[in-house]
Amino acid sequence: MTLILTAAEISQVLDMNLALDAAQQAFQAYGQGRVNMPPKAYLTLPKGDFRAMYGEIFLNDIHLCGLKWVNVHPQNPSRRLPTVMAKILLNDPDTGLEWADLDGTLITNYRTGAAGGLAARCLSRENSTRLGLIGAGQQARTQVAAILKVRPIKEVVIFNRNISRAQSLAHEVAANFEVKTRVVATAAEAVQDMDILVTTTPSRYPLVEQQWLSTGVHINAIGADAAGKQELDPAILQQAKIVVDDWAQASHSGEINVPLAQGKISSRHIHASLGEVVAGKKPGREHPNEITVFDSTGLIIQDLALAFAVYQLALAQGLGEIKEFLPPSSPVTDH
Repeated sequence: MTLILTAAEISQVLDMNLALDAAQQAFQAYGQGRVNMPPKAYLTLPKGDFRAMYGEIFLNDIHLCGLKWVNVHPQNPSRRLPTVMAKILLNDPDTGLEWADLDGTLITNYRTGAAGGLAARCLSRENSTRLGLIGAGQQARTQVAAILKVRPIKEVVIFNRNISRAQSLAHEVAANFEVKTRVVATAAEAVQDMDILVTTTPSRYPLVEQQWLSTGVHINAIGADAAGKQELDPAILQQAKIVVDDWAQASHSGEINVPLAQGKISSRHIHASLGEVVAGKKPGREHPNEITVFDSTGLIIQDLALAFAVYQLALAQGLGEIKEFLPPSSPVTDH
């Protein structure tokens, strides 16, 4: 039997605390070698792409497998559609039986924000109070929500090429959190004097210059999620402590992919995976003056951990619809 969950039903149980807990569990499992996760596969199309993400994770006493089918279509907002939409399936690894069929759009947004929050907890200074944003879409929203859970942010500064989108996000943040918000006219203004910087754009050229950065800043580089994308000046990566979510994915499609291909950095510039830091195998921030970068590409294990937590809560609360997709059993006969 399969539990079907829509976005409306998922929103009744999903919040950032749940997402942060799931992120902690997922990256802990990664760092301890309790995952099986092939790199995501891409189907590139003229106006966007689809990604197939699948894997296996041992979450303490729970063993599960799953698949996410997710699109990225940057022109969708002009059609009043989300840029990213997804579907997630959860399966029993021992039998292949499908446990749940979930809308994955909200889960994708929250798990990405939660990974940024977890990275900020591990890599930013504990007294960070200023947060800069480059990009004002859905990913920026969940990054703010997660980072405000782990750091005492007092001011959020936002840059977006579409100023009305930046203003909309600023009003939303000010209404939901006890922080000051400010919209700025240039990317440099969103970078200078910041303790934490988050980039969430689909850019294919650097938007953040090394000379703008403050000493000790932490950067969540979220936008680069396909080959050829980049948001940071390669000079930043040459000097920073870089933590990736997964080397195989990041080297192909993360913030590091372009400078790696150009020979401007190499694998020796990578300090650790976030899982290694969470599991205590590698240190996070070691000095208040070091610049740190989290290169996030998004891992299926994040989706699986959060989707399973949502599935359990939905079952407990009687949400969703249970369906039987298997054919009715019938005796096998010879003719």
